[in-house]
Amino acid sequence: MSKKETKTNVMRVLEQHKIPYGSYACDNMTTNAREVAKGVGADPQYLYKTLVTVAKSGEHYVFMVPAENELDLKKAAAAVSEKSIEMLPQKELLPLTGYVHGGCSPIGMKKQFTTTIHENAAAAPTIFFSAGKIGRQVSVAPKDLESVIPLQYADIVK
Repeated sequence: MSKKETKTNVMRVLEQHKIPYGSYACDNMTTNAREVAKGVGADPQYLYKTLVTVAKSGEHYVFMVPAENELDLKKAAAAVSEKSIEMLPQKELLPLTGYVHGGCSPIGMKKQFTTTIHENAAAAPTIFFSAGKIGRQVSVAPKDLESVIPLQYADIVK
């Protein structure tokens, strides 16, 4: 008999909103996008990483980009009408969001920040992203994600 899967906070929030989702566990030692995508049976272009930034104004923003791409800080700043933004220092991630590096999800942060997803996600049937714990992923239709967190789409990758 298998032990019951432990639900993450992300999964509980999705269930509260009655959002269908897929849940995946993969080797929590890898953060390589191709390996994680293979582990969850996803095309790497649909695997998204969640990045937290801080603007010159002091505001924090969340960006989701395909895991194999790099966030373009200039495009990201323009998308949120800021002069400039930079990546949040890793040591500030847990106190600000409640998540550790490698397990950050746009759902269930301590405070909800403006979230921008790379525009390619809008046409994707499903995207995969962290379930809020290293080694755990969820898959959700982007239109369903829109009903859980406020988000926008923009061209934000290099």
